[in-house]
Amino acid sequence: MQILKGKTAIITGAGKGLGRAMALALAAEGVNLGLVARTVADLERVAGEAKGQNPDITVALASADVANYAEVQSAVGELVGKLEKVDILVNNAGILKVGGFLELPVTEWEEVFRVNVLGNYYVIHEVLPFILEQGRGDIINVASTAGLKGSARMSAYGASKAAVINLTESLMQEVRKSNIRVTTVNPSTIATEMTINANFTDGNAEKVLQPEDLASLVVNNLKLPQRAFVKEVGLWSTNP
Repeated sequence: MQILKGKTAIITGAGKGLGRAMALALAAEGVNLGLVARTVADLERVAGEAKGQNPDITVALASADVANYAEVQSAVGELVGKLEKVDILVNNAGILKVGGFLELPVTEWEEVFRVNVLGNYYVIHEVLPFILEQGRGDIINVASTAGLKGSARMSAYGASKAAVINLTESLMQEVRKSNIRVTTVNPSTIATEMTINANFTDGNAEKVLQPEDLASLVVNNLKLPQRAFVKEVGLWSTNP
């Protein structure tokens, strides 16, 4: 198993929920962090938690909306300048909009794709050259079981996550011979602010997956010997 200490990870959507959990789990392993989110206060809070957990790591912050390519370019450039390398990229930033096909406003449907699909593409587009130059690295894209099949009132979110799954598979096929491991993670419902507000947990947030469950999966995936990687993995709760 690989030792992660001393590696550097960029995590999007790092200000809360899944991103926060993955940042703290990687900090515990001694991984230096580049944290990206829209809200500076959230980033500062997570950075403080990460440093409190492991004072020896470097934590760099960059505020950006991943749906804005210019902001992504600026954020990645800033983080790489401070961290000097990128070994791991975790694309986690995403939004959820629920509504009937004709009920959900066109602008909101488009927003889901801008954040969930273009956001992934923009960040990978800017980070991948650094990983290619190093000759090894990991890219993990957080998709969803919602992308594996269609569901009523979930056309925007489900279709966007299906696109992420296909994008990740295509990238994996393209860069695996360059010693770069690309993984799709498809969790079912996880108790985050986003899913709780959408009533996805039915008032039983403790019975569904927790952010720490996904973080544990990601860390253990990264520890696999470099010769091996998980192409795609689903994460489900035992008794929702």
